[in-house]
Parts: sequence; C-alpha cells; structure tokens
Amino acid sequence: MVCHTPRRNTPLKKPLLIFLFLVFAPLAASAARYFWLGDGRENWQIADRSSAGLLPAAADQPAAVIRVFGARTVRWRSIFAVHTWIVVKEENAATYTRYDYTAWGEPIRTNGFAPDGRWFGAAPETIVAVDGARAEALIPKIRDVIENYKFRSYGDYSVWPGPNSNTFVQAALDSVPELRAVLPPTAIGKDFPYTGRWIGMTASGTGIYASLAGYIGFSIGWIEGLEINFFGAVLGFDIRRPALKLPGLGRVGMSTGV
Repeated sequence: MVCHTPRRNTPLKKPLLIFLFLVFAPLAASAARYFWLGDGRENWQIADRSSAGLLPAAADQPAAVIRVFGARTVRWRSIFAVHTWIVVKEENAATYTRYDYTAWGEPIRTNGFAPDGRWFGAAPETIVAVDGARAEALIPKIRDVIENYKFRSYGDYSVWPGPNSNTFVQAALDSVPELRAVLPPTAIGKDFPYTGRWIGMTASGTGIYASLAGYIGFSIGWIEGLEINFFGAVLGFDIRRPALKLPGLGRVGMSTGV
C-alpha cells in the first residue's frame, strides 16, 4: 500500500511568485534594452554635459524657478536608476543655482554642471516645475535643507541604499510638502531614512511610510500612491494619476503632471 503525503497548502506562495515576477521582469527588460540596444552614450569621460534646452536663459526668465530634473545614471547603473538634482532661481536673479549630490569630491556640488545639462550624455526629464510667487516662497526652505544637510562630508555618499543623490533631493522635497512632488520609482535611494526615523508621514503629508534602513519598506498615500521598496527596486501604482511604477522601467501611465 502506497501512502501519499498530502500537499500542504501554501497560500503565500503564489502571491510571492507574482511579486517576484513583477520585480524582476521589468528589471530584465531594462537590462535587455541596455545590453542589446545600448543607451547611445559614448565614453562617460567625454560625454555631452551641455544644456538640454529645458530652461530659458536666466536673464529671459525674471520669475522665480524651482526645478527637479532626473536622468539615467552612467553605464550599467542606468539599468536600475536615475540621478536627480535641484535647480532654483529667485525672482530677477541673474543665474540659476544647481545642486547635485555626487560620489566624488565634496558630496554637495553647486553649479558643477549646466542647470539643465545632460547627465554624461543622458537627456534629463523634468520631475518638478514651479514658477513665480509660489516658487519664491518655497526656495528658502529648500536652501535651508541643503545648507544643513547632515550627509555633506567626504565619504558620506553611498550608492546603495543611500544616502545618495536621490536621498538628497528627497530631503529637499520633504521640506516643501506644498509641492506634492514624487520622485520616480527609478530614483533609488529616495527611500533611505536620512532622518533616522524608520516610520512616519510621507513627504506630501497624505500618507505613511516605513523603511528598514532603505533596504525594504513601503509607502502609501494619496499623492505617492502605493510603493513597495524591495532592496532598492520600487514596485507600485498611482491611483490619482493612473500609472504603474516598475523597477528599472520607471513610471508607465499618466505623467506626474509637472
């Protein structure tokens, strides 16, 4: 007589497999795009860093300006992530001020590149755009965060899980919840808990987040939508402006409305 061991029910197995597929399939697609098609960029040392034409000359733009730009990072890291930076200009100022957080030299770099410059050959996209009186009122808050950012010493930068360039920009955006701005899912490092708090309100004040040192976490809010951070890969969706948020591929659906 043959005895058959009954199969144990594993109710979490199927959802876990679906989750892992949704994380790794978009990453595989992004990797295939990079290795098979390339990203069209030459050697990073001589890559184009000129203006992408997203901003008028400061002299032609008397109004105050806030911009957050993002572009794919250099070489194979572009499979996973974008680099983001902040540009501000007060009313009637003669120049823009660009802030980057980088892995070389002093981490906070001021005006190291053209305000809307290509990131080593990669054309930037506009993530946040605010002009006029509203921008003028919010710029002091952004500058205050930048001037007092605690991870500003040599060696503070960490590519993963943070603090990196996207952690820096997220900290600035957190200071101005009025912007209701959300960095793209490819902004790896944005979920690093730079304040030391592993749980709290989202930047917009419309939801909550939890993060285990930036490695694993989630956020849910009306502005942010639902995001699950799995070792830097962000998976989620946005109901307010319907879109999927996919690792490597980024936001698929409606734009953020900048």
